[in-house]
Amino acid sequence: MVEIPTLFTPRLKLRGYRLDEFEAYAAMWSEPSVVRFIGGMPLAREVAWSRFLRQIGLWHHLGFGFFAVEERATGAFIGEAGFHDLKRAITPSLEGTMEAGWALVGAAQGRGLAQEAMTAALDWAARHGSGDRITCMIHPDHAASLNVAGKLGFSTFGKGVYQGHPMTLLERPRLPPDDR
Repeated sequence: MVEIPTLFTPRLKLRGYRLDEFEAYAAMWSEPSVVRFIGGMPLAREVAWSRFLRQIGLWHHLGFGFFAVEERATGAFIGEAGFHDLKRAITPSLEGTMEAGWALVGAAQGRGLAQEAMTAALDWAARHGSGDRITCMIHPDHAASLNVAGKLGFSTFGKGVYQGHPMTLLERPRLPPDDR
């Protein structure tokens, strides 16, 4: 079994998922502010369960995955951040890259926490990840996530359509320039 690392930032703890937080996870994926630009529809509890299990299983098979994001001050589950390779049907392809992603409960949005979480995850990926670049895809109307991606060093390399929705495709080097 692969051990999921635990990362700390000033306000957050990034760690493996716990089964006892599934209800909070399902509640997050039913929030309109979370799904507005990620599929557009709240996830049914059953679909959230499959996603929850997928996030855990990524680590075992790929050596990387998503972290549960916990607010250190309260211990509350507030979202997820990390990497996957979902074999998405999109052109240009993201397959074979560490595709970054993040989602926070509505109450945690707009406080710089996504950038804080992903900075820690990207630092981890620089040391333990694979490939020469990290990708992400963001709906072109999702200004907040595009802003976060820009602050994290991502730049646009293409446009695509995924499940009927337009997407901006972004990339950044996995290693900082001084480590290449």
